[in-house]
Amino acid sequence: MQGVTIVDHPLVQHKLTILRDKETSTRSFRELLREISLLLCYEVTRDLPLEDVAIETPVAPTHGKRLAGKKLVFAPILRAGMGLLDGMLELVPSARVAHIGLYRDPKTLKAVEYYFKAPSDVADRMVILIDPMLATGHTAVAALDRIKEHGVKDIRFACVLAAPEGIDVVRSHHPDVPIWTAAIDERLNDHSYIVPGLGDAGDRIYGTK
Repeated sequence: MQGVTIVDHPLVQHKLTILRDKETSTRSFRELLREISLLLCYEVTRDLPLEDVAIETPVAPTHGKRLAGKKLVFAPILRAGMGLLDGMLELVPSARVAHIGLYRDPKTLKAVEYYFKAPSDVADRMVILIDPMLATGHTAVAALDRIKEHGVKDIRFACVLAAPEGIDVVRSHHPDVPIWTAAIDERLNDHSYIVPGLGDAGDRIYGTK
């Protein structure tokens, strides 16, 4: 699908299979999600700009590369998005963090915002929006709307699972935002859950159901 990258690395697919299993414990689910998020982050940041820098090793002067520009911003959608944050911060510990609080109204399935906090200069940074699931796409679109309202031009979206319906919604509203996911599943069911999916990611991360 245009604008969508499937991260099909064998380690990602192996861990995703265990993540989907209904018998996987809360502890293991949380650990696996962190591991997958680190691997997802590796792919999402593959083309970050670099600049030349002069350094001295213990042996001799040399030139190397380092990241150019301002530090990244990871923007988890609360609450499930927090399950991806630790792994990504392991890979990019200097990144800033924005928090976006949204919940899906059970009747309308529309996203309702209850919290938003981002770095004051977020407009000058690349923002990577993170959420384990891209189901209907309404929550992702609402989060992207809010990020763009703060002047951000460079945005990427990373998730573990996506439904075709959700991808279509995000791409129709924000065609400039590329998507990375570990898998595109079959469809949404009547309750807007991804099929086969992995259940409610937030509940499985925090053991609340």
